[in-house]
Amino acid sequence: MRLLKKHLEETGGKVVTRFPPEPNGILHIGHAKAINFNFGYAKAHGGITYLRYDDTNPEKEEERFIRGIQEMVKWLGHKPYKINFSSDYFGQLYEWAVELIKRGHAYVCHQTQDELKGHNPPPSPWRERPVEESLLLFEDMKRGKFEEGEATLRMKHVMEDSKQDPVAYRIKYTPHPHAGDAWCVYPTYDFTHCLCDSIENISHSLCTKEFQARRSSYYWLCNALDLYCPVQWEYGRLNLQYTVVSKRKIQKLIGGGIVADWDDPRLYTLTALRRRGIPPEAIHKFTAKVGVTMSQAILHPNLLDSCVRDELNNTATRVMAVLDPVKVVVENLADVQALEVEVLNIPHLPGKGAHKVFFDPSNLYIDASDFKEVAESGYRRLAPGQPVGLKHAGYVISHLRTEKDSSGSVAAVVVEAHRTEEVDKPKAFIQWVSRPVPSAVRLYYSLFLHPNPEDPAKVPNGFLSDISPNSMEVKSSAMVDETVLEAGPLTGFQFERIGYFCVDFDSTPQQMVFNRTVSLREDSGKS
Repeated sequence: MRLLKKHLEETGGKVVTRFPPEPNGILHIGHAKAINFNFGYAKAHGGITYLRYDDTNPEKEEERFIRGIQEMVKWLGHKPYKINFSSDYFGQLYEWAVELIKRGHAYVCHQTQDELKGHNPPPSPWRERPVEESLLLFEDMKRGKFEEGEATLRMKHVMEDSKQDPVAYRIKYTPHPHAGDAWCVYPTYDFTHCLCDSIENISHSLCTKEFQARRSSYYWLCNALDLYCPVQWEYGRLNLQYTVVSKRKIQKLIGGGIVADWDDPRLYTLTALRRRGIPPEAIHKFTAKVGVTMSQAILHPNLLDSCVRDELNNTATRVMAVLDPVKVVVENLADVQALEVEVLNIPHLPGKGAHKVFFDPSNLYIDASDFKEVAESGYRRLAPGQPVGLKHAGYVISHLRTEKDSSGSVAAVVVEAHRTEEVDKPKAFIQWVSRPVPSAVRLYYSLFLHPNPEDPAKVPNGFLSDISPNSMEVKSSAMVDETVLEAGPLTGFQFERIGYFCVDFDSTPQQMVFNRTVSLREDSGKS
């Protein structure tokens, strides 16, 4: 009660949370839930949130990951009260480790890593080592007198999963990206996490359910050192089907050339989602819909896609594009000059403005999927004997003949055009382009064949054997209306009748590159 009273005096009773990522990879969709929960809960109660890097493993940590995490937190719209590192507290943590030994709660052990593996390793023969001896040996560990793996500091405690005497400190002769080469002994997560929470006066230590087994260790260590002990609250982590989020497994995908990097749009890292064009507001809606419960949520990506469509429907400018262009020759408008047409950026939101589109009968393209030489039942677009309307242009075109190249492919469709008010209303209206920007359009699909590529029952040869051979399709000869010409990377558009897309960083003055963010609604298929 004394420590709690002091905590309340120092915080004024405010809610204080923290988001504590390891800087050894890029954040993924599950982290988005953790970020929104920590920052959102504190904000809702007038509190504050720390961004604290759990940087206790120097071998895997990189400066680029540190920068990337901050960038993603900012992209999601959150501003930490303060950015800290666990390594900022290494001096204090070491002093507390010494105190823990003095109190008889820790000892230096020489069991190897292999001997400590599993949930039921043999008891340490050094468990009852004299306090003075452990103090001297721990000092020797700090001074670099042992090789890596020759000695560890272990806590005298049995965890909830029956793991006995978790390691508190181990030796690593690896320079630290933040602390440099000042240390060769590094604290573990089990030792560091609760003590850093105590230092920062965290009121709600929010973590995913897999840390439930460490709750008793969390409380035991704070109490063993007579320190303020925050309350740990667990919640179910967020998982998606048809993907992996493990940093180790993503590194294997990158190393094997299966994906390009951490921001490959087929992944569900936050950088990948951003590059795919998913707005942070859609991620907020998604995590809010999922909610915070104790159940482990394994969701189909369709729920995220739905939130993305809802957001982009109100923000993405409509433009026309053809992914597989076919030349259209309009015989009866050969002498007609290009017409300027005004098109609303977002039809149901007139206040969002409009842009100009030019209809030039002498330079007209439609998508190959919008023309068939023989129309099957239910087909509503251009075919012999079946006219089709051109969106926004005010014209209906009717097929006259088809011109083919030497390979037998359609080279051009010859048509005649009439004003819409002069003819019967056609069954469908299609998009077109007259002033195209040469573009490459990347269409993304599921990276894996099975919903859970990590399930050994469904994928016995491991997740790398479950890669879909058709996870990306590139339309390298696509044409997009010139409206997009000045758009910078990550600018989102709706390609009418096709889907939502965004400008990629690979765009050049010679060719723009677009990533498909999400298709149009499932029930809006073209016919």
